[in-house]
Amino acid sequence: MVSAPALLLGLLLTLAPASASTAEALTFGVVPQQAASKLARLWGPFLREVGQRSGVRLEFRTAPDIPTFEKRLASGRYDLAYMNPYHYTVFHRDPGYVAFAKERGKRIHGILVVRKDSPLQDPAGLRGQTLAFPAPAAFAASVLTRAHLRRAGIPFQARYVSSHDSVYRAVAKGLFPAGGGVVRTFNNVAPAIRDQLRILWRTEGFTPHAFAAHPRLAPEVRRRVQQALVDMGDASKGRRLLGELGFNRLEPATDTDWDDVRGLGIDLLRDLVGD
Repeated sequence: MVSAPALLLGLLLTLAPASASTAEALTFGVVPQQAASKLARLWGPFLREVGQRSGVRLEFRTAPDIPTFEKRLASGRYDLAYMNPYHYTVFHRDPGYVAFAKERGKRIHGILVVRKDSPLQDPAGLRGQTLAFPAPAAFAASVLTRAHLRRAGIPFQARYVSSHDSVYRAVAKGLFPAGGGVVRTFNNVAPAIRDQLRILWRTEGFTPHAFAAHPRLAPEVRRRVQQALVDMGDASKGRRLLGELGFNRLEPATDTDWDDVRGLGIDLLRDLVGD
C-alpha cells in the first residue's frame, strides 16, 4: 500500500506545469473550504493552465483546516494565495499580502442551509439551536451569518466542523438543523448532498475572495500571473476550468476593493472571529 505522504508528494509533483519557464515553483495556497483532495482535483488543472500562460510554475497548497491556513498566511508560507475577504484585510496588514485579482462582477453572500424537509422558513426558527459553521473566520459562511443572527437577537450555539462541505454533509444527515456556507461551495458540493438541502436565507453581498501575493514576490511575476488569470476567460479551455471552480471571469483588483469589508468594523470582526 502506498503511504499517505508518498501519495501527497506524487499529487503535488503532478500539479506543477513542466514547461513553465520559472525554475523554482511558487506555492499557491487555497483556503480549505472543501476537502484537500477535492481542492487538488479542482485547482490542479486550473493552476497548470495559469502556469502555462504566465510562464510561472505554480504548486498547489492548502491546509487541513481554516485555522491552520490562517497560521500559514500569518507566517507568509504561501507565495500566492486565494483567501477570503476577512483574511485579506488581516493579512494585508501583516505580513503584507497584496490583492491583484478577484472574480468579475461577483458579490459574496453567506447562506444558511437546512434540509429540504425542514419546516423552517426563516432564521428566527433557529432560536436556541446549535448550528454548524466551517470555522470562526470563514467570512461569509460564518462571520456574516453569525452577525445577522446576533443583530436579529436570535440566540444560538456555534459548532465548527472544519469545511463548507462538512457543514453541508452534517446538515443533510440531520446532525444540525442548519449551517453556514456560500453559494459557490453549495453549488459545487456533491449532488447527492446538495439535493437534500435548500437555502433558508442569504446575507447581503460583499467583495469576494482575493487572489493575493506575498510582498516578497516580484511585481513583474505578480503581473504575469494576474494577466494569465484575467485571460483565462478568453478561451474555451480557460472558461471550462473557471467553471469547474464555480468562477465566472476574473478581473484585476486593488486593495481598496475590500474597503466594504473593513467598513464592517474591526471590533465586530474580532468579536465574531474570537467566538
